Amino acid sequence: MSGNVRLLDETLAAAKSEGRAALIAYLPAGFPTVDGGIEAVKAALDGGADVVEVGLPHSDPVLDGPVIQTADDIALRGGVRIADVMRTVREAHAATGKPVLVMTYWNPIDRYGVERFTAELAEAGGAGCILPDLPVQESALWREHAEKHGLATVFVVAPSSRDERLAEITAAGSGFVYAASLMGVTGTRESVGAQAEDLVRRTRATTSLPVCVGIGVS
Repeated sequence: MSGNVRLLDETLAAAKSEGRAALIAYLPAGFPTVDGGIEAVKAALDGGADVVEVGLPHSDPVLDGPVIQTADDIALRGGVRIADVMRTVREAHAATGKPVLVMTYWNPIDRYGVERFTAELAEAGGAGCILPDLPVQESALWREHAEKHGLATVFVVAPSSRDERLAEITAAGSGFVYAASLMGVTGTRESVGAQAEDLVRRTRATTSLPVCVGIGVS
């Protein structure tokens, strides 16, 4: 079964044609419970989000701030598993018809098996995966299986990324490019900052993919 990368492309293109930014929400699977997390994702999509990223909880989320760390801890103590993440994707997409991606660190996929993970995500109706800690130069195996199963591979760029590095990252990705608005862990911000605008400008110079900016919301 093929994933929903085309639906993701169409959704982002539709937002652009309407002259607006697409709203992409992030919610961890299994928080506060698996069922509660599914309902939260559905509510986000029904409430106006164009796309949702479902986080795969991790025991050491080094790129995330205290809010996501706490949510991940609660989900893990509740026994959340990759199967629950797939269920979240499946039920949220089936209920809303909107694109749902998984956002995860690389280690859980590596342990689970790349072919198994991509096949199950596609079967669940997933649109792709955001992999914030997977270096592009080490991503060939993932990209091979993601393309095979019709899934987007979304890489993260940062304000510290040099122009030549941006070109390398965007050439390898699909779906969209995730632009981190500031250096550091996730969390609430008082402002997006001038770095984000410059990063978007430099990233757009290297790719025709949509550029989506990650911000903290309080």
